[in-house]
Amino acid sequence: MDIIKPLIKHAVYPAMEFLKGNRIRANMKWLQENERQPVGKLRALQKEKLTKLLLICVREVPAYRAYAYLEDAIKADPFAALTKFPVVKKADFRGNPEPYINPSAPAEGRIHNESGGSTSEPVRFLLDRETVEFYEAARWRGLAWHGAEPGDRHLMITGVLSESSPRMRKAEAVKDKWLKNRVFLSAFSLRREEMPDYVRRIDKYRPAYVYGYVSALYVFAQMMEEMGLAFARAPKCVVTTAETLYDNQREAISRVFRAPVVNEYGAKDGGILAMSCACGGLHETVENAVLEAVDPVTYAPVAKGETGILLVTELNNLTMPRLRYQIGDRAALSDAACPCGVTLPLLAKVEGREDDMFLTVDGRLVHAGVFNHLNNITYATKKFQLVQERPDYAVLTIVRVAEPNEDALQRFIHEVREALPGTTVEVVEADDIPPLRSGKVRYGIRNFPLRAYMK
Repeated sequence: MDIIKPLIKHAVYPAMEFLKGNRIRANMKWLQENERQPVGKLRALQKEKLTKLLLICVREVPAYRAYAYLEDAIKADPFAALTKFPVVKKADFRGNPEPYINPSAPAEGRIHNESGGSTSEPVRFLLDRETVEFYEAARWRGLAWHGAEPGDRHLMITGVLSESSPRMRKAEAVKDKWLKNRVFLSAFSLRREEMPDYVRRIDKYRPAYVYGYVSALYVFAQMMEEMGLAFARAPKCVVTTAETLYDNQREAISRVFRAPVVNEYGAKDGGILAMSCACGGLHETVENAVLEAVDPVTYAPVAKGETGILLVTELNNLTMPRLRYQIGDRAALSDAACPCGVTLPLLAKVEGREDDMFLTVDGRLVHAGVFNHLNNITYATKKFQLVQERPDYAVLTIVRVAEPNEDALQRFIHEVREALPGTTVEVVEADDIPPLRSGKVRYGIRNFPLRAYMK
């Protein structure tokens, strides 16, 4: 019996709402009321929020004050006016983020965050509680389409590398269990020989749903099938996040977990942009963001169904607004209606790349996100890319920061080698690492099939 869920539902959430003014559940209810509204009403709702955002930007945000001449255009048609603003690229924002801070937003309400993303360069930015609560509400609305509820017991197979002391990590685990009803299984280190124990622990825990990185869940499912392992009880759903979900991965994960796979599409620096419904349609969170698919050279909009660079304009973050923010993915928008009955518009497809899993010589799987995390905490390189050619050999290409810290760089190199024991890691310096067509720089690439070395 799950005694924590009613505790969260009847004590934790009410206390947060009373003491801190938390509005996650209220926002979720509002989002659910919207999800089957006529398309015209959804567009009008989005128009109202976009108008407010753009007017605040041109009146108060230094980066956008030069566009004050657009006020009348914004009031007339904010969607057309939005296209008059420049695209914000990650590199440009990273190099000069201060002008995007709204000086009128309360300083005490600012929340610092950073994206690890799929490049080796973290983006540090500000948001506020209202934005975070809308992110969470959007996630819960999507999960509700699959029978999951706030407070449900769940398993996270994601990155949990922590710089905290053992005592602090234990305290964090207790907090996660009693305030969020979740436990973690690290995607940074999955061992084949421990798979039977993982399965036993998951069966004992009996999660209502599982949430994790696509590549980690996929490899987990593959190893279970290869070893003839099976769960005693199926969760309500398996939620994939952080990476592109391919059909073969969806099929394998669903088959092994005996549950539908829910695709959560978003980013730390973009929020929950879309969630998949029971029919598999990827529905936009129109209350949280305006999405544009544009030509990568001209930034002109591409036709519905055609793939372009995805631009995101968050509608709730008035603390540090970024209009037409290029998050690095390629996507196609759609005018199609979904048979599930939810009228939120659909993304026709999202093209990104899957995060990779590295293999140590002793058969341990290491999620590539660990290397990005190491770079984030050491600030050792401007960019890096680790390419594993076989379990015992990899090449680490680094681009030094403008004012290099040799100690930090050597620490980073040492930690990368420590994460891949037995692997010779050759270090190469470069002036730059060319991006992929999507605009992203792959920080982790494995150039061999796991099956060739995992028997």
